[in-house]
Amino acid sequence: MKMSRLLRRQRTLLNCAPISHDRLADRSMRAVVARADDSDEFRKQQNFDRAVAEIVHLIPIPPETAEWFSEKDLNVGSKWTWRKMARNPAVLAISIAVVVIAGVSVFQVLSRLNDFPGSATARKLLTVAASTRPVMLDPVSTEAGTLSDLFFMKHGLEHYDVPAEFGDFRTIGCRVFEDEESRRIAQIWLAEKRIQLFLFPAERNPKTGAVLWFPGWRYVHQEGWAGAVTERSGVCFMAALRGSEKDLALYISNTTGQ
Repeated sequence: MKMSRLLRRQRTLLNCAPISHDRLADRSMRAVVARADDSDEFRKQQNFDRAVAEIVHLIPIPPETAEWFSEKDLNVGSKWTWRKMARNPAVLAISIAVVVIAGVSVFQVLSRLNDFPGSATARKLLTVAASTRPVMLDPVSTEAGTLSDLFFMKHGLEHYDVPAEFGDFRTIGCRVFEDEESRRIAQIWLAEKRIQLFLFPAERNPKTGAVLWFPGWRYVHQEGWAGAVTERSGVCFMAALRGSEKDLALYISNTTGQ
């Protein structure tokens, strides 16, 4: 086969072909060398390259020049150890990213495990509590437990009853408003520890319309506020204060006589 019949890329590979076929690691290089082995031009070029290589090996290297190419410097590279990999900036960055992602995932899973029907609404109302000022409510000085009659007679809200745990506390104001989903929310501000109470419709099954009931008290948190939520007769009640769940849990425990 004549060299002129080779493609330009193949000729470029031949120009770079090693003089020893034992070092043909590249598949494309092996293929083009195998095709050119019968070419007199290629054999002559290989013989010339070998002769030049032998002459080069016979040339003595001055000691000062040999120091530039010590065997230590010509090593391909030291083996990677676990300690060396751990200190690599790229490995460290990837490890930190994985830990952060795993932490966020665990936090989200734990948050979902603590969710309950109405928890999303309760968190939104904690934001409302943080932005509410007493002047925004209608002044009412009475016991919180008596406001259920006001909510029913004035606003037509049934079962908007304050639980007995908070029924004896004095109020400084209340109001009824609608959220973005047109649900009617009752808000009460207590004089005691500036606690705010919220009453809102419980979540319902979208197919059957049945109330999604949950037992006991559940806790939610939002931007430094904590809320304790319970459901009764299709209405959720939440007591909210600025603080932690521990503060609110202790407060509820005292009011229930535990």
